[in-house]
Amino acid sequence: MSEHKRLQRDLIYKGHIVNVYEDTMQLPDGRTAKWDFIEHKGAAAIIPVDNDGKIIMVRQYRNAPEQYVLEIPAGGLNPGEDMKTCAARELEEETGYRSENIEHLIDIHTTVGFCNEKIGIYCAFDLIPSQQKLDEDEYVAIEKYSLDELVSLIYNGTITDGKTVSGILAYKNKI
Repeated sequence: MSEHKRLQRDLIYKGHIVNVYEDTMQLPDGRTAKWDFIEHKGAAAIIPVDNDGKIIMVRQYRNAPEQYVLEIPAGGLNPGEDMKTCAARELEEETGYRSENIEHLIDIHTTVGFCNEKIGIYCAFDLIPSQQKLDEDEYVAIEKYSLDELVSLIYNGTITDGKTVSGILAYKNKI
């Protein structure tokens, strides 16, 4: 079977978080097609587990679904930053805790049909109180849940965020 081959990539939009391209692709049968491609710098997320086994979650407004979303702390990679460092930074920025006991859980590609975003998901234990360092446009409420409560919120459709679903279920499997 022949391979797919990108013939051309045209930048359509350059944004703060993503760049949008139109790719001209040669298909295995020789025909060409136009495909959308969204380039993302990558991200990391973290499941903070306190000494009582409660998971610290963040609730914040998300523009795309136009609603407040309950999710694990996460954020985009800074230039030159690896995923674990990003996860540790986001833990402190969003929750006001830090940790020196961070373990990798899973990596996910969020939407393989049109975007290259990859998120490394970690869990953090032995949390140390610190200080929240939110971005100036970030408004985050902190909430704590048991693992069973979060799994129930996933299966009843309350939590639909992909990184959160993947992370919580991977953490459940780990323990």
